[in-house]
Amino acid sequence: MRRRRRVEPIVHQTIPTNSASATPASSRIQPIVFASFPPSARPDPRGLPSTVGDARAPTSLALAAAFALALAGCVTPPPAVPPTGPPVVPPITAPAPPSLPARYEVVAWNALPGWTSDPAAEAWPAFRAGCAPLTDNAATRPTWLGPCAAATAVDGRDDAAVRAFFESQFTPYRVLSADGADTGMITGYYEPKLSGSRAKSPRFAVPLYAAPDDLLTIDLASLHPDLKDRRLRGRLDGRRVVPYWSRAEIERGAAPVGDKALVFVADPVEAFFLQIQGSGRVELPDGSVMRVGYADQNGHPFRSIGRVLIDRGELTLAQASMQGIKAWGARNPDKLPALLDENPSYVFFREVPAPAPGSLDAEIDGPIGTLGVPLLRERTMAADTRSIPLGAPVYLATTHPLSTRPLERLVLAQDTGGAIRGAIRGDFFWGFGDEAGRQAGRMKQDGRFFLLWPKDAPLPAALTR
Repeated sequence: MRRRRRVEPIVHQTIPTNSASATPASSRIQPIVFASFPPSARPDPRGLPSTVGDARAPTSLALAAAFALALAGCVTPPPAVPPTGPPVVPPITAPAPPSLPARYEVVAWNALPGWTSDPAAEAWPAFRAGCAPLTDNAATRPTWLGPCAAATAVDGRDDAAVRAFFESQFTPYRVLSADGADTGMITGYYEPKLSGSRAKSPRFAVPLYAAPDDLLTIDLASLHPDLKDRRLRGRLDGRRVVPYWSRAEIERGAAPVGDKALVFVADPVEAFFLQIQGSGRVELPDGSVMRVGYADQNGHPFRSIGRVLIDRGELTLAQASMQGIKAWGARNPDKLPALLDENPSYVFFREVPAPAPGSLDAEIDGPIGTLGVPLLRERTMAADTRSIPLGAPVYLATTHPLSTRPLERLVLAQDTGGAIRGAIRGDFFWGFGDEAGRQAGRMKQDGRFFLLWPKDAPLPAALTR
């Protein structure tokens, strides 16, 4: 079995394309906020810029913990993030209680639209890549060891063989929201390409920063069971923990990031959307390519600048796509900095090493998702792990952007996103480059999910209790 690379998971933020604003879950976040990470996606501090864990005096840690404890006692604890622990209950064949984010109904394979015509072999590299972290993790190993072992005998180039494998190893479940609806929203994201330089110049003057040393990340798991996998972000101001600097404050030099620039790019709008996508590539003057991925975030909630322009009457809802916002910025360069500052969220990056030549990672050649494996273009997506277990195969039934042409295919739920919240809420990964960006920027479609779960393996307890 191939061992996966030990790299920091990327948790992208999605652009809500034509959406008026970030999702309700995102819009409720406070300046010092809880940031959710599934257990398998907790950031590994190795190789990252120093934070509270390795650069702060013990008194600073005590102050941060005291602040977190006080805050935990003053707010109503949010619902616990469902663990992906070992299954303990039988497969669900009836609706779950209405308090849960999703319901699951067993269906026949012929209920999956287009299942027999989907070239399922295209998804096989993503499934095989996902097996390594799923079987390495003691919590998920019992569920995935059988199917992943059986996969080694499958000809992954044969569509019929791949379909037969899933039909023999998995049970399809229709996913419904708690109120019984079977349709949700599907958006798209991609890996952008920018031009840049490691040295600042008149042409390349917009920095992409690594995480600053004064950014505190406070894990609340030890304070309250309901705060498991929740984190606070902030900074020290004397003896107080306060919100970290906002985008506007970082841009005007308030944060100590002067020596943290990884690379400089030419276009502030492209840099802004790179933060929303969470990963990308920067072509350097010598022709080499630098890959960057999500490292951390300042803790402020995402605010859609598309909604700002709509509210001002400068764009219509139909125009407030990524492309429409870029065009507005080109027409209004003097107004652009103030518009970007309307979104207080700010993402910090890290340089991502290139995959080893000849490896499966190199074959897939995508950014690293939350599961810790590269994302395969048009065969992976981001989902809400409260309803779709990280790494699970999902049959997606939606339509192509701005059309009614069916987009029905097997995908792997190998990523998450700050605005991807809901039982039937997905972000479809279109891949790398300009054409992928055009597709992603226009995508906001109705869609349905069919969760494929290993036969005879109970669904995770958090999804059925």
